[in-house]
Amino acid sequence: MLSHLAAVALTMAAPVAAVPDLVPAADREIVFTVEGTPTYGTLHVPAHRAGQRLRAALLLPGSGPTDRDGNQPRMSPNTLAQVADALDRDRVVTLRFDKYGTGATGLGAYRDHPETLDYPAFVRQAKAAYETLREQPETAPHALTVVGHSEGAMTALLLGGSVRPRPAGLVLLQPQALRLLDLVALQLHAQIAEAARHGQLDPEQQRTVDAAIDAAVTALREHRPVDATGLPPAVAQLFQGFQGQNGRFVDSDDAVYPPATAAALRPGTRVLLTCGTNDAQVPCATTDALTVALRRAHVGGPGRVRLPGVDHLLHDAGHPDTPAPAVLDALHRFAGR
Repeated sequence: MLSHLAAVALTMAAPVAAVPDLVPAADREIVFTVEGTPTYGTLHVPAHRAGQRLRAALLLPGSGPTDRDGNQPRMSPNTLAQVADALDRDRVVTLRFDKYGTGATGLGAYRDHPETLDYPAFVRQAKAAYETLREQPETAPHALTVVGHSEGAMTALLLGGSVRPRPAGLVLLQPQALRLLDLVALQLHAQIAEAARHGQLDPEQQRTVDAAIDAAVTALREHRPVDATGLPPAVAQLFQGFQGQNGRFVDSDDAVYPPATAAALRPGTRVLLTCGTNDAQVPCATTDALTVALRRAHVGGPGRVRLPGVDHLLHDAGHPDTPAPAVLDALHRFAGR
């Protein structure tokens, strides 16, 4: 009995292995300067052991005045904030930022001459964000991913072929996979066809509007004023907005053909490309050429993943305000490896 008690006492006295200090999940404000413009963002760091280096992802928003959370004036889907939440579950650090013209960043150095702001400026801003993420003490610099939504996915492709170190992976969520004006024309033709199906236009009117849309695209590419004759007022206003102050941006964005950018990617780079079957803005068929180009570039999988019932904002009918389960599953399968 005494020997048994002594053994118990010795067992109880044995040293207990030290448990590493756990750092709780937290957000912190990040400021980095790009060509004279302070750019503001949010770094989210998941719960981790002190001193641990984690995988990390740069999040890039879609077109227009879309801020770090994926929101625009009068529209708040929180797309990127929700993607950051999803990646937190797989312990991935994320950085999202207010690009030019949005949030705390504003126009910055372009405030007095906004007409000079072009698409390459946004790419340079994203490159500076990538370098900022790379230098954070919690991130593993050789385990970085770039996650882009819509136009942000095109930016992600450009970064994937140019930054150092090259990203370990790219996530292209409902990507802009055609030249900008080709995509706009496709969207407009689809809307006109839908109006004709509902009897709002007869066949001759449909042909007239379709021809006017194509002529407007040609005029923009040839740097000529757009003739609004034959265009519905809303469409004419859209093309008017592509000229003047926004002309330089539209011209430089339209100059990029996303499938051509795939050749610069490092072979073996893991790539996830999603397309939603309910996405009217970027239909799955628009990603066909990019999917082929990625395959020819010998990138890694999973490649293109079709998301049944998912729209451009990553929602489905049962989840109108949050990412659809199919989106979350695709992200988890990619990030959880």
